[in-house]
Amino acid sequence: MRKHYLLLLLITITTSGCSFFAKDEVVAEENWTVERIYSEAKAALTTEDYFTALQYYDQLEARFPFGDYAQQALLESAYAYYKTDEPESAIATIDRFMRVYPLNPNIDYAIYLRGLVNFTRDIGLFEKYIPRDESQRDPGSARFALKDFRTLVNRYPKSVYSEDAAQRVVYLRNRLAQHEVNVAHYYMRRGAYIAAANRGKYVIENYSRTPAMPEALLIMAKAYKVLELNDLSEDALRVLRLNYPGHPGVAEVQQTDFK
Repeated sequence: MRKHYLLLLLITITTSGCSFFAKDEVVAEENWTVERIYSEAKAALTTEDYFTALQYYDQLEARFPFGDYAQQALLESAYAYYKTDEPESAIATIDRFMRVYPLNPNIDYAIYLRGLVNFTRDIGLFEKYIPRDESQRDPGSARFALKDFRTLVNRYPKSVYSEDAAQRVVYLRNRLAQHEVNVAHYYMRRGAYIAAANRGKYVIENYSRTPAMPEALLIMAKAYKVLELNDLSEDALRVLRLNYPGHPGVAEVQQTDFK
């Protein structure tokens, strides 16, 4: 156990350099052109010196608030915030970019980046190194990420980011569906059968063709049977038999008295 604590402490220190070792502030010379400031910021970003990059981007925006460089600086600042695990700042920066520059040709990337931020924003430091069932995580950010990736795929189907976004849509739908099923199981254990059935129904209506479908139908069948809503229970079993022939849950419900 002690080894685990030491390992986590080491991870915390090595991944939080800015927190433990303050870096010097950088200031662009007064005679620097916008091209020079952007070049310095980009170089820092490329070498993953995000703290320095963000300072240069801020100064570029302050001195040259208009033009292509200002727009790119804002977008790359959002990426730097994302890489330094500052999701709120990243989202705020992306939203400002999209609001101020709605016709920018990189809007598709902005949507994709916002999806990535939401995709990872509820992952704690230790969770990055200690595996956990992701369906057990708070689904709030996952729902925002799903919305972002869907928007990208639907609005910009030819974007270079759409293929990856489409794969993430599939993953997130599966994860969110399983989360609903996990909650439904919890309600079943607590005897909240109506709530359990409603969770199962929500999966059927919103996350069709996900691996959680048969489990959701089974929960509905069980919950309705306990509630003596036999017609609804049989309807759930019928759909389960039709779409998942030979599923053992059918016999389980028919042969078991859940009272």
